[in-house]
Amino acid sequence: MRELLSAVAERLIAYCSSLEAQPACDVEGGLEVARLVIEPLPETGQSQEQLLELLFERLLPKVYNTNSPGMFSYVNCGSGVHAAVADLITAVTNPYVGYWAAAPGLAQLEHTVIRWFADLLGLPASAGGVLLPGGSLGNLSALITARKALLGQSFASGTIYTSDQVHHSVPKAVMLAGFPDDALRLVPSDDSFRMRLDALDALVQEDKRAGRIPFCIVASAGTTNTGAVDDLASLADFARAHGLWFHVDAAYGGCFALTARGKAALSGIERADTVVLDPHKSLFTPFGTGCLLARDVSLLRRAHELHSHYIGSLVDAGEDAGIVNFADLSPEQTRGMRGLRIWLPLKLLGAPAFRAALDEKLDLARKAAAELAGMPGFELVAQPQLSIFAFRAHEPGVSPAELDGLNRDLLEQVNRRGRVHLSATSLRDRFTLRMCVLSLRSHERAVSMCLDELRACRDIQRT
Repeated sequence: MRELLSAVAERLIAYCSSLEAQPACDVEGGLEVARLVIEPLPETGQSQEQLLELLFERLLPKVYNTNSPGMFSYVNCGSGVHAAVADLITAVTNPYVGYWAAAPGLAQLEHTVIRWFADLLGLPASAGGVLLPGGSLGNLSALITARKALLGQSFASGTIYTSDQVHHSVPKAVMLAGFPDDALRLVPSDDSFRMRLDALDALVQEDKRAGRIPFCIVASAGTTNTGAVDDLASLADFARAHGLWFHVDAAYGGCFALTARGKAALSGIERADTVVLDPHKSLFTPFGTGCLLARDVSLLRRAHELHSHYIGSLVDAGEDAGIVNFADLSPEQTRGMRGLRIWLPLKLLGAPAFRAALDEKLDLARKAAAELAGMPGFELVAQPQLSIFAFRAHEPGVSPAELDGLNRDLLEQVNRRGRVHLSATSLRDRFTLRMCVLSLRSHERAVSMCLDELRACRDIQRT
């Protein structure tokens, strides 16, 4: 074990130390690399050196490098080493925390993490929740909880309302939860890409007249397209007035509540019935770290609880201790311990370290957007509400189709150079570039490099 861990540690230290020099994205020749691991079940073992060489020298370099300082494309923040060490401890010891009685102290540790998140968002003492693989499963469980609480067994006429900017996991959750295809209503967004309340009201009234049953609003606290935060306070008022469940998809934006600006932007989230957070998006933990919170944890439990005779003693022990078992709060029965990858970094470093890191990302996004807006040949499409903004290359007198082609070419040029990685989306039927400043290792130098790359590639286009 010492020999293997030592060899892996040396390679990981070398990997982390060289991140700034590594490409932000390199998948060229990826098919050839993929073929290296197409093989039958091995009947003999190989040396650890051979396997680590294959892994670190051939496979790991051919990726979208989520840990790179130049990773500005998707909503991922890279992974801190403290969380990785926590995962090593968890994986080696392999505790089962689905039921409190199987690991009381470790299950309580995870409950404590849940309480930290509930307090962070201002949810009441009745709140509780569960750590999940990510926001997609959280959105599904939230919709199932809302369906159970407000519609019961007859839910075919229920309707759900969300912005046209919503993450695709929400329509997918509607589908997987068994709703008809027409149950989801996409509400138009305003010029800031936030859900329009007037359009929401019109759709709700229309559905009521048609004999449908409006029952749920899904708000976005940080969309993937532009980082837009819906008017959560007004939506909470609307939900209460109409007796609707209020769910907030805060997978990207929720952890920004650690900061003063983030808490102000998320005002109203404390009134949600359910909230999804993804610490792997904005708390520097590895992928597979999501969180579903419910204002009334008993409703979450009522929607998911189902027992068998062979787990009776585990259930009873948790209930005797006044604990809600995690296995009763989500579709997962067997689940690994996810809480340590959050608890250990926060305990080692303290919340102020994470607050400062997120404040840095907010500052850098605003600075980058302001600088880019002043650069010749560019226009800002969506101002940063958190740490994402959208922009386009612009050229007077060029048709919309030609502008789309110009922006596609710009994105390809920037990403081909490999120093940074950006992504694109479609906003109002326009091909639009986007920048997400969130990586743990993205500091001012990396942001300046990204702007330099955009400027250089745009100058080439214009010559």
